[in-house]
Amino acid sequence: MASVSDFTKLLKAIHFAALKHRDQRRKDVEASPYINHPIEVAETIARVGQVTDLVVLQSAILHDTVEDTLTTPEEIEEHFGLEVRRVVEEVTDDKSLPKATRKQLQIDHAPHLSTRAQLVKLADKISNVRAVTETPPADWPLERRVAYLDWTENVVAGLRGCNAPLENLYDQLLSQGRAALSIQGKI
Repeated sequence: MASVSDFTKLLKAIHFAALKHRDQRRKDVEASPYINHPIEVAETIARVGQVTDLVVLQSAILHDTVEDTLTTPEEIEEHFGLEVRRVVEEVTDDKSLPKATRKQLQIDHAPHLSTRAQLVKLADKISNVRAVTETPPADWPLERRVAYLDWTENVVAGLRGCNAPLENLYDQLLSQGRAALSIQGKI
């Protein structure tokens, strides 16, 4: 059973991420608030993966703050500790690199991530597969959406073995996504 202190720490991470992402929107047609994504990632880890590790859940909430806001790793450590900082850094892309390089590095690094980081990365891909399938960016043609699903499959291949229920959900959503996109391609 989680303590009041753990709930407080998790809520602190949610509040921090909400402030950092406050002006950001997802690329879907509705331009939904970006904070919905990290909350979904953490919720999926807890509900589906049955993970109660506070470091994992805080890292899931904070996983895009360094990559997509002006937040520094030092700031994460100051507020949430060294363990959370390390997990967040493991799942953070280096935006100074070309996009193709970053995508390949995610594939290459996936098998070498800590289990905590693998859980965050897997739930992130689950969330993104769902979004690309159900509420894609308006400017993404079908081919790009299919290519994204293919790429996530390569990343997730390196994450296999970290959490069977999360892997099963990913497989289910990938299959449903491929079927839905296949139908759209035939219309």
